[in-house]
Amino acid sequence: MTIDDADGTGGTRPGYRDTAQVDMPMAPPRPSAPLPVRTRGGETSREVPPVPTPRPVVEGPIPLPPAESVPLSTVCTVERHLDEILGSVPQVDPIELAVLDAQGLLCAEEVVSQRALPAFDQAALDGYAVRSEDVAGARMSAPVSLAVVGESVAGTGVFHTSIGPGLAFRVTAGAMLPAGADVVVPAVWTDQGTVQVEVLAGPPAGGYVRRAGDDVAPGDPAVQVGTPIGPAQISLLAAVGRERVLVRPRPRIAVLCAGPELVDVGTSPAPGQVVDVNSYALAAAARDAGAEAYRSGILPSDRRRLTEVLESQLLRSDLVLIAGTMSPGGFDMVQEVLAELGQMQFRQVTMHPGPVQGFGRLGRDQVPVLCVPGEPVAALVAFEVFVRPAIRLMLGKRQLFRRTVQAIAGQPLASPLGYRQYLHGTVMRHPDGGYVVEPVGDGTDALLARMARANCLIVIDEDVTDVAAGGLVTVMPLLLGG
Repeated sequence: MTIDDADGTGGTRPGYRDTAQVDMPMAPPRPSAPLPVRTRGGETSREVPPVPTPRPVVEGPIPLPPAESVPLSTVCTVERHLDEILGSVPQVDPIELAVLDAQGLLCAEEVVSQRALPAFDQAALDGYAVRSEDVAGARMSAPVSLAVVGESVAGTGVFHTSIGPGLAFRVTAGAMLPAGADVVVPAVWTDQGTVQVEVLAGPPAGGYVRRAGDDVAPGDPAVQVGTPIGPAQISLLAAVGRERVLVRPRPRIAVLCAGPELVDVGTSPAPGQVVDVNSYALAAAARDAGAEAYRSGILPSDRRRLTEVLESQLLRSDLVLIAGTMSPGGFDMVQEVLAELGQMQFRQVTMHPGPVQGFGRLGRDQVPVLCVPGEPVAALVAFEVFVRPAIRLMLGKRQLFRRTVQAIAGQPLASPLGYRQYLHGTVMRHPDGGYVVEPVGDGTDALLARMARANCLIVIDEDVTDVAAGGLVTVMPLLLGG
């Protein structure tokens, strides 16, 4: 649904990625300030004050959280954490698939046609195959009469047939042309006779004829490396005789959740327990991003079984995604087992919600493992910021990041100093052009129903603590991959 850019960069500020415009029709906005009054007959309209921009906080250094607040090794920016992930995520080796199974993937080979398309001279429409010189002077007032000496329909050959002066061959669309014919007169330009045909107008030489190799000649590239394979490419691959094609496969993503309070869907939670929604939400998000996601569910609390589960997922996956509360009291054993399997780092990232993130490459094959917060809203925000770009990189995509737009804030917005704030919101097209966005919630609560109503993320920079109503903010529309 998007067109891949060459590099996926080009933000409006250093380190921020992709602010290309997107055309997204929306419902009329509910602006908080009065709109201009449109008048007729030359009356003066009421002017709207200039839109204020967000007020950056510049006084004093940005405070960072105390190091003892969580068991973290470092504190870093969103860009640094993301760059470390993207710099460590490998691209999956190409595989050969049947052409229909390759839909939505990137071609990993240059497909060269071994045949001409079309394979023979054929009629482009129903009519009469003739010699152009025989019908050059045909017109309504002086039609040209030709003898119909045969008929050619699609699927039958006329290998030893030719026509001479004053002759015509009745043909259907896609039918092989007889030798000597260089033009097809549309049936509607004739009296459609079966023995003798009256031609009322003559097209120029080559008219309504598909010559052999006009579309693709032998040796021509049919589909090139990096081309997304869609219905048109599948059609061309089939036409040149390819049943299978080499593609970059969907990365296999294992999605797990950690926490002693979790129970699976279908189980009535006891007091203090919550239903595991993250494994479902994150698996769905990974599939929407293009991955082959497996919902592996809740991690066991027994250490030996926990180790076995993690080791098995590392063997079958290209990337492992774990959601859980990364703090003392419930997640420590998972962190310890992960550390036994390789180098794993947990850190505080300057973002809200969900500042605590983890990343490492574990196991014999150094499989990337990403850990995101256990709170469902924060988990999906972390997925958008870190996991989705990694999946698209593994797919070989050039455009890793969602497109963003600038929108007018429909109400005041607040953001913690020193953190990049991601607020769920609803973005709408302004009737006078541009976009208006309003948050769902105030960013301090984590309500699934509100998140389900959102269609975007509002992004507020680290050095901005408040945005006035009418101020400009960056908005990331959450368009579904389908």
